Amino acid sequence: MSGHSKWSTIKHKKAAKDAKRGKIFTKMIKEITVAARIGGGDINANPRLRTAVLTARGNSMPSENIDRAIKKGTGELEGVIYEEIQYEGYGPGGAAIIAQVLTDNKNRTVSDIRRLFIKHGGNMGETGCVAWMFEKKGLITVEKSQADEDRLMSIVLDAGAEDIRDEGEIFEIVTPPEDFAKVKERLDQEKIAVTSAQVTLLPKNTVDIDAKHVEQILKLSEELEDHDDVQSVSANFNISDELMEKAS
Repeated sequence: MSGHSKWSTIKHKKAAKDAKRGKIFTKMIKEITVAARIGGGDINANPRLRTAVLTARGNSMPSENIDRAIKKGTGELEGVIYEEIQYEGYGPGGAAIIAQVLTDNKNRTVSDIRRLFIKHGGNMGETGCVAWMFEKKGLITVEKSQADEDRLMSIVLDAGAEDIRDEGEIFEIVTPPEDFAKVKERLDQEKIAVTSAQVTLLPKNTVDIDAKHVEQILKLSEELEDHDDVQSVSANFNISDELMEKAS
């Protein structure tokens, strides 16, 4: 991947500059609520909830917010019922894009997502049209200032990670979903701060985007991410560092 910026790396840089913590917290609260509703409020017995809480704590969410979200999910407190939906499609330049959504109004959300695809030169497809190009993985990013590669590798591989990737300013640690929490906890024990940590969809293969489509694909991806109902966006595009510099 040398010389190219993947969507996951671009997201990392965007998040580092993103001051909209309120919006980030809102999305995390939705995930905690849904995880608790589906699998119960016991973190130790509910892997999805455990992952959601770890992510929230990693983003400095207050404990009372987390506890309240869990209680809304289990029904101890009154809360909104969210529906989980995955929208898939193609962006400009042929990149595959998946938006994972939690919504209390499916009609509104599907209309919004379709409009964003069209607005930026893409098209929304049927369920499953691009999902086969991705696989569910844990993804943890660590800034290089936190640890050298050899030390980091010995820590995370021993804890169950599959791979560690050098992505310029950061290391990306890839884990099986079931070992995500264990790897994250091991990093916490070693006092290695993580920049981001989530179970997400990673592309099996990538598509290079040409100069004509760079601005469109970036705007589509960012506007999808900024939508209130979108929990996460996965995409399989690469943009050369040269084109990224021009775009920014």
